[in-house]
Amino acid sequence: MRAKREYRDRDDTEVAVLDALADRHQEGMTVFELRSRADVSIDQIEDALAALKADDLIEVEDNGERTVILPQEDVIGTEPPDEDESLLDQLRRRFSL
Repeated sequence: MRAKREYRDRDDTEVAVLDALADRHQEGMTVFELRSRADVSIDQIEDALAALKADDLIEVEDNGERTVILPQEDVIGTEPPDEDESLLDQLRRRFSL
């Protein structure tokens, strides 16, 4: 799964975090799991998580054994990624051309 289209105009790291969380939206992910999926530095992850939390797009749960990050339900898209979409089509959609 991926984040909904309306959340894809955010910073690249934030979109990578949302996509990773959407894939595991029921069980959530730890910061270290996110880092391995998003392939960015821990500082970038922290900044992205702070921005997503401030915009109320994620929630953090601590179950005593581990702390996991979960996406809000309205962030998760149900449409599969459009692998046939060209870069030009992506730019057109992103900039409403």
